[in-house]
Amino acid sequence: MLLIFAAIMAMIVANSPFAETYHHLIHAVTGPVLTDKLGPMTVHLWINDGLMAIFFLLVGLEIKREFVDGRLATWDRRILPMVAAAAGMAVPAAIYMAFAGGTPGLAQGWAIPAATDIAFAMGVLALLGKRAPTSLKLFLVTVAIVDDMGAVAIIALFYTAKINLVALGAAAAILGVMVAMNRFGVKSLALYLVAFLILWYAMLLSGVHATIAGVLAAMAIPFDRTPGAPDSEESPLHRLEHGLHPWAAFAIVPLFGFANAGVDVRGLGPEQMFAPLPLGIAAGLFLGKQIGIFGSVWLAVKFGIAGRLRGATWLQIYAVAMLCGIGFTMSLFIGGLAFPGDALLVEEAKIGILMGSLVAALSGFALLRLAPPHPDHDAIESQTNAEIAADGDVRDTSDSKEPAAT
Repeated sequence: MLLIFAAIMAMIVANSPFAETYHHLIHAVTGPVLTDKLGPMTVHLWINDGLMAIFFLLVGLEIKREFVDGRLATWDRRILPMVAAAAGMAVPAAIYMAFAGGTPGLAQGWAIPAATDIAFAMGVLALLGKRAPTSLKLFLVTVAIVDDMGAVAIIALFYTAKINLVALGAAAAILGVMVAMNRFGVKSLALYLVAFLILWYAMLLSGVHATIAGVLAAMAIPFDRTPGAPDSEESPLHRLEHGLHPWAAFAIVPLFGFANAGVDVRGLGPEQMFAPLPLGIAAGLFLGKQIGIFGSVWLAVKFGIAGRLRGATWLQIYAVAMLCGIGFTMSLFIGGLAFPGDALLVEEAKIGILMGSLVAALSGFALLRLAPPHPDHDAIESQTNAEIAADGDVRDTSDSKEPAAT
């Protein structure tokens, strides 16, 4: 909700008499020059390249925890969210290219609609309370986690400038030291955080986006497996994740939203709003996500690759696939990387992201609100809640014995 508020405030300020002050503040030069590629650091750069590295560190910690000791710890639990996330990235990219790929200079924006904003999507789902089955919430989280992995890979592979091999080698060496610290049983978070700061600077100099340092550092943080009890005071990863979460949720992500969502729409006509770039992004988010995710889930269940989500109807699954069309944070982030130095295209990308995300949020919420619940909703929810209380986690949200047909 705070992220939504920050985005709305950014839009209001950017379309008010304070618009010039807003842009001056966001792009105010603070110094120093950390790399010639970026030039003097600005407020916007500190947020997008600095604070967002901490956000990516948190994302990396969540990914590692889920893959080692959580809902993605075994391959049978990974199949459905991995298939859904892969299709949910490929189809939006294809739709974007169909709308905008033929326009010179726009092809590099193909990954913008491929991302899902877990904070926004879970916020909308939370507004429905008990009407949304627990299995849907867990499915959305796991799909978004795998989606984040894909987004990180895309940033590293496709949105990397000229590589500085010396700096990249230094980053690899620092990461090697962190892994060695883990192997030798070092559990001091202070040492890992100092190494993370140095790794971030090396990545900044290397040409690979500095935020990737967050995910790489997370992979080296020691983790204690705690079957049946997802939290451990002795586990450095758990302690760091809990320590970072309030800062990310209540400061970093809202700051990012406020600094990046401010689009001046005054004077925009249909020709600007429905230009190839914003239209391709909006269509990719709204149409691509629901087609890719729902279609892949339906095919996976139909062909016996995975079981259907228990306690959820096909209509509810379709509605959640719509909610995955809320791109916002990651889409805005990739949009800035796709068109560096071209303020006009970045603004057009923001318009498309906001349009697609808004339509996806409203449509998904309305459909979930009106969708009839599963006939055994109450009984299944009681069973799921009992499992959570007993095991600390829901180990399987699908039911392979349930018929594929509604």
